[in-house]
Amino acid sequence: MTLAHTEERIADRIEKQIEIAAPVSRLWRALTDHNEFGAWFRVKLDAPFEVGEESHGQITWPGYEHVTFRAVVQQIDPEQYFAFTWHPYSVDPNTDYSEETPTLIEFHLEKTPTGTLLKVSESGFSDIPDARRKEAFLRNSEGWTQQVKNIEEYVVQNP
Repeated sequence: MTLAHTEERIADRIEKQIEIAAPVSRLWRALTDHNEFGAWFRVKLDAPFEVGEESHGQITWPGYEHVTFRAVVQQIDPEQYFAFTWHPYSVDPNTDYSEETPTLIEFHLEKTPTGTLLKVSESGFSDIPDARRKEAFLRNSEGWTQQVKNIEEYVVQNP
């Protein structure tokens, strides 16, 4: 395997994980109830998550209020796995991202002796157009670092 191939593979996937002192059922509700998801993710979603359906709503994160959250729910395996696709870092209201291949967001939950291990990954950056790939990867990597902190804080404050 060449170094360039290794770097490309690494740049295709973001992975974050955090152990949270809360039961799987609590974390699951925070991930899959659209109102709770919206509270920690900072988005006002219009409707519950449904497999195969687009979920959308207004981002409420300061500086990104002009952005509409759009994601298509791919899979829901209760208290284990939740996945959706979206267009990463699609923040320019004058750009049509619909022709781009979306990335896949996956949430895995595992019971631990002290709570729940949450693993978050986003993959598919190699399919993002070259002009956007690096920025989208960087911004979403930073974003997922913040979001795992947000969900931990939310669950601890709202047991």
